[in-house]
Amino acid sequence: MSTESLAIDTGRKRSQAATMRITAAVAAIAGGLYGYDTGIISGALPLIARDFALDYRAQEWVAAAILLGAVIGALACTRLSASLGRRRTILVVSAIYTVGVIAAALSPSALWLGAARLVLGFAVGGSTQIVPTYIAELAEPARRGRLVTYFNVSIGIGILMAAIVGVAGQQLVDWRLMIGLAVLPSLVLLFGISRLPGSPRWLVEQDRLHDASAALAQVRDSERAVREELAEIRATVERQRRDGAGGWRAMREPWVRPALVAGLGVAAFTQLTGIEMMIYYTPTFLRDAGFGASAALWAALGVATTYLVMTFVGKLLIDHVGRRALSLATLPVAAASLAALGWVLQDGAGGAQRPLWIVACLIVFMIFNSGGIQLIGWLLGSELYPVAIRNQATGAHAATLWGSNLLLTGTALSMTQWLGVGGAMWVYAALNLLACLFIYFAVPETRGRSLEHIERALKEGRFTPRAAARARRAP
Repeated sequence: MSTESLAIDTGRKRSQAATMRITAAVAAIAGGLYGYDTGIISGALPLIARDFALDYRAQEWVAAAILLGAVIGALACTRLSASLGRRRTILVVSAIYTVGVIAAALSPSALWLGAARLVLGFAVGGSTQIVPTYIAELAEPARRGRLVTYFNVSIGIGILMAAIVGVAGQQLVDWRLMIGLAVLPSLVLLFGISRLPGSPRWLVEQDRLHDASAALAQVRDSERAVREELAEIRATVERQRRDGAGGWRAMREPWVRPALVAGLGVAAFTQLTGIEMMIYYTPTFLRDAGFGASAALWAALGVATTYLVMTFVGKLLIDHVGRRALSLATLPVAAASLAALGWVLQDGAGGAQRPLWIVACLIVFMIFNSGGIQLIGWLLGSELYPVAIRNQATGAHAATLWGSNLLLTGTALSMTQWLGVGGAMWVYAALNLLACLFIYFAVPETRGRSLEHIERALKEGRFTPRAAARARRAP
């Protein structure tokens, strides 16, 4: 190969890699909207409660309204993404999100605010159902983990921005502005997504082979890679059509059950291990533990910063260490930190150093939970499910995740009233250990495997942790 040809080839590889990174980053703005709108309630809720005279139960449901909407949106967008495609569905939900933000910021009552957050939740749930799948269907297997976790990084950025605005908002004393700022990234997503390539797998399902090839050509470094991947996708889609199985009915098939158990179980534990509870209610818990209002918000800012840093670290590790190994290594430490936090919060333990112990335990938990299971919750949902049920299964995955989040958020303050904050931390510590056991027994490693290879393993009954380990050791 001549020097000129080599330079052209190298330039194309860099261009396609940059296009894929830009595509993942723009689509992942939806994660930032999710992070901001779930996180901003932490700083805004005391101000909302003051303006609308809300008791703690009413505060729970103002916070949780977005989660109920997310469950509905995740399920509703399965049909929408099947008919409109991944990219246009993201366009629709970003428009709905923009309307929801404006309505929430202008709310004249708590009831109106709850309804607006329900609409916001619909858009957030729909985007979380479709964005990780969209990125995964465009990404190469070797880089899929890093690219899909752009979504997690974006969530972390949204949570951090919400914490910063929450601290500033206590001086501004304007929760409407705090909520309304989210309209800016929603407009960026609305206009940016229209310029991105479509999902090649969805395009093949619509028999738009030329468009599928063009989409792949934007994100692959050679014509040969485009031809080979297009042939593999076509073979999978044609096999699905021959089998005649698809949709919700196909989710009852025995061969897909291991993927559903693994995926939906991880989705539930992603929330039940306590991360969103920390994001929503850290200032509330810390004020109950004796922190001043300002100190509690600054501690919440530290928690949000830790979340973001660990999503960056995890993004670098996920395709090297693996999804399963990273979770198994981090969950026991997350459980231990919550158990220690429960002890410190129980009956004033910890002595004069109690505030430092509380913040240290919170930070350690955020390091090992956000740097482990939080990374794989959305990633596995984009990897595990066969093409015949992908729309329905990713909807069920997102709905399970949001439903678990709703359960956690809707009961967190009530649980602390019943068990005390320390007792609640022990419950979440036990759930982290259960998550570790579940992943050990039910979730195989997917690192470096194409979506089509994962589907073949399911068809052949080889979708188990042991079989995946044997396949990885084989020459």
